[in-house]
Amino acid sequence: MASYVKYEPFAEGLADKLFDLFGTTDTLKVVIASDAPVVATDDELADVTQVTGTGYTAGGIDIQNDSTRTGGTVTMTAVDAVWTGGAGGFIPGRYIVMHDDTSTTDRLIAYWDYGSNFTVAVGETFTVDFGASVLTLA
Repeated sequence: MASYVKYEPFAEGLADKLFDLFGTTDTLKVVIASDAPVVATDDELADVTQVTGTGYTAGGIDIQNDSTRTGGTVTMTAVDAVWTGGAGGFIPGRYIVMHDDTSTTDRLIAYWDYGSNFTVAVGETFTVDFGASVLTLA
């Protein structure tokens, strides 16, 4: 399973009220990236090298984020993201990066490290399965 890692500027952005994890006003997306994230300083999508290839759309897939609160705990959910390789497939990627597409700079939130490069060949699909929750704030 891929490891979840938050970008450090995301924590500051939460305190500054820059993110709507409830999905009321902000659209969150995920992209496939090939370069190693720098958690302390990467803060916008331009800091990420996205893969290229037929079947991949730069800027990512809308994960239709939503959140619920129970007491002092907020849990964010999302729909799975699915890519299908077209002619030629995608160049190798390793990271799934979540960003806020509503902000003018596409602020980074978190990434998942798959541990090694993966490719999506012609006709293959790659699915990011968020399971019961994407993240929990308590």
